[in-house]
Amino acid sequence: MSGIIVRYFAAAADAAGREEELWEAPGDATLSALRDDLSARYGDPMRRVLRSGSFLVDGTVRCDDGAVTGTTIDVLPAFAGG
Repeated sequence: MSGIIVRYFAAAADAAGREEELWEAPGDATLSALRDDLSARYGDPMRRVLRSGSFLVDGTVRCDDGAVTGTTIDVLPAFAGG
């Protein structure tokens, strides 16, 4: 699999300092590997986002650590609302 587009929204964009980037998975493309990579690169601000947020993989909400077969992953912080 070639690179996966990772898009960041709200607090995730603030933590990453960008709205989008290409992620080259270091081996198997899994959400666990993405979490580890984002935490290592962006530190505590991103860890806080990932702790309560979710991923949207090609339009499907995912909170697991499984394999990624899509081409786009949105990193979504927890949103307040009512």
